[in-house]
Amino acid sequence: MNTITTINTLNNSHCKQIIDIILPIQQIEFNVPVTLEGQPDLLDIESNYHQTGGNFWGAYHNGELVGTIALIAIGNNAGALRKMFVRKEYRGKELGIAQLLLDNLLAYCKQNQITAVYLGTVDLLKAAHRFYEKNNFTQLPKTNLPKSFPLMGADNIFYELHLDN
Repeated sequence: MNTITTINTLNNSHCKQIIDIILPIQQIEFNVPVTLEGQPDLLDIESNYHQTGGNFWGAYHNGELVGTIALIAIGNNAGALRKMFVRKEYRGKELGIAQLLLDNLLAYCKQNQITAVYLGTVDLLKAAHRFYEKNNFTQLPKTNLPKSFPLMGADNIFYELHLDN
């Protein structure tokens, strides 16, 4: 079987595909109490990500969108990592899709002088915590986040990564 994964920039024409990946993972797989109404950014990728100086990417495996990651530039050479999701059947080291997505985002940060990346997640996503920690993110208290960090209601664990340029 030919298994090719590519990472591409996504825009508003991809909103439905993005929502079809993210909402079921949040609501069904992990029981996170979020709705589409609570995430209006998913309905306007270009205004919420591209126009901030960030971006939104998708991982395509054999032509199918199977994962997402996004960055909001929040000022002071910092960014907020958002919407990192990979369909369950495409997770793991074998395909390395999450790692490809993160590596792509971090390369973008370095090219765009973003030297600190922050993210919020929920306590029950233990595999996500391990993934971020393996990639040198360190946990920090909510009170230490930059004031410009866009908080999501469900998030209760926060991480930061400082990039060496």
